[in-house]
Amino acid sequence: MRHISSLACLAATLLMASCAPKTAPEISVIPVPESVSVHRSGAFNVAGAPVSYDASLDELSKSHIKAFAQKLSAATGKPNPVAEKLSNKGFSFFVDKNLAEEEYSIEIKKKAAKVSASSPKGFLYAIQTLSQMLPISFWDGKAAAEDKWVLPSCKIKDKPRFAYRGMHLDVCRHFFDVKEVKKYLDVMAMHKMNRFHWHLTDDQGWRIEIKSYPKLTEIGAYRDETMVLKNFDPYVGDGKRYGGFYTQEQIKEVVAYAANLGITVIPEIDLPGHMVAALASYPELGCSGGPYKVWTMWGVDDHVLCPGKETTFKFLESVLTEVMELFPSEYIHIGGDECPKTEWVKCPNCQKRIQELGLKGDEKHSAETYLQNYVTERVQKFLNDHGRKIIGWDEILEGNLAKGATVMSWRGVAGGIEAAKKGFDAIMTPNSHMYFDYYQSQEQEKEPFSIGGHLPIDTVYSYEPLQGVPQAESSHILGVQANLWTEYIGGNEHLEYMLLPRMDALSEVQWCTLANKDFERFKKSLKHMCAIYDKLGYTYSKDVFGQIGLPGHEGKTD
Repeated sequence: MRHISSLACLAATLLMASCAPKTAPEISVIPVPESVSVHRSGAFNVAGAPVSYDASLDELSKSHIKAFAQKLSAATGKPNPVAEKLSNKGFSFFVDKNLAEEEYSIEIKKKAAKVSASSPKGFLYAIQTLSQMLPISFWDGKAAAEDKWVLPSCKIKDKPRFAYRGMHLDVCRHFFDVKEVKKYLDVMAMHKMNRFHWHLTDDQGWRIEIKSYPKLTEIGAYRDETMVLKNFDPYVGDGKRYGGFYTQEQIKEVVAYAANLGITVIPEIDLPGHMVAALASYPELGCSGGPYKVWTMWGVDDHVLCPGKETTFKFLESVLTEVMELFPSEYIHIGGDECPKTEWVKCPNCQKRIQELGLKGDEKHSAETYLQNYVTERVQKFLNDHGRKIIGWDEILEGNLAKGATVMSWRGVAGGIEAAKKGFDAIMTPNSHMYFDYYQSQEQEKEPFSIGGHLPIDTVYSYEPLQGVPQAESSHILGVQANLWTEYIGGNEHLEYMLLPRMDALSEVQWCTLANKDFERFKKSLKHMCAIYDKLGYTYSKDVFGQIGLPGHEGKTD
């Protein structure tokens, strides 16, 4: 964890920031808006308030506004009539082309609330902010007698710090159906996140239907069993066949659902390593020709794709062609991590390719490392020729990397810093701060079984993405993402438990400037968010309240 060397400096910076005098906004919203000014001129009664919008609005923005009005009506029991003609009373939604795509403003007075934005994302984020400001009964539509359906008079101006605000989900180690994936996207949208990194292929399962290679899901989507806990040696399996996959129609459904929430889905086809499920389906793609079996253990297997065979590149191009047809994302994630070279060293086809390309090892890297560079560059060119860009884990920096690649820094922050210095864009997702498969509590015996590590919510919150990045290269840091690997996460409730409420801290790292972050304010708002989770029936860790010095909060736990 290369980030440790800078933690002392970062801790001091954050301590000074947290001690600096701030004007805490009198609203509980996560992520906190950039600017909040609360007035004392009364409150706006939202029950039965009319809703109007600019007739020039696009259909998606209109649908967000109508859904908000319907949800508010259901909660208060009073209709909120919607009109396509702007009014100076009630909620009014204005188009302001001077605002950036993800920027919005809200001005609430005693009899009206004016919302301005320039795009569906801006209106959606404004509605998310308003929704968190309402009584928590808004979220389940079951109003309580004590609810006060008013909004405080205030002015809010808001926009995100980073353009890329991501969350990752591994559905290979354990599979999650479309319903749960949509729920995952709903939680992301609550926190104004806009990139869903969908890890769809790995040694333990191939999860996306590829019509030109049907055996990928006929064979590769299922493993004979799953290793029990951490019983590597001696190996112990559970004896239960396990698997699943998404049809192309289901993929389209998820992509469309995400788009409606302002979220772009970035698929990951991990290559050339982490491909045992593909090799089990088509053994000729490997160096030895198999036989192979979909892996039942965790970790890294030595069997990888054979770059010495042209059939491997035909396979990759066919798969990626179908992937591009399903995902309109500008980026395709190609993995590139944890690729052992042992098979390539003894493979005649790989060695022949190395000779043909004139690749030679040096004091830093082996010839086989440069062979992986060849794979990356060839796949990158293919995707570039089709108008797409690649993202790869930070291992793609080893050796040579072609211009235009984006690096996802996971082994600490060093990869992202190196990428930025070399002129590459980077996304920061260091395992020191952004691996949500780690335990939330040090009392691991009280936690659901996990892969290990310890990542409390305050550590997540403390992360500063530009720490150590030269100012001249800071624009190369596109944003931040947290990763949720699922080796030991086998069910929906466990998934939510590992996600929440750390996602709240993540969202402020992604959205808020360092100057606008305040952990004391955040803690107060977090209790409000957890009350919303209770209303929605989400599972989350309650241990965090003891960690951060707040009284316990009774809610749903795993």
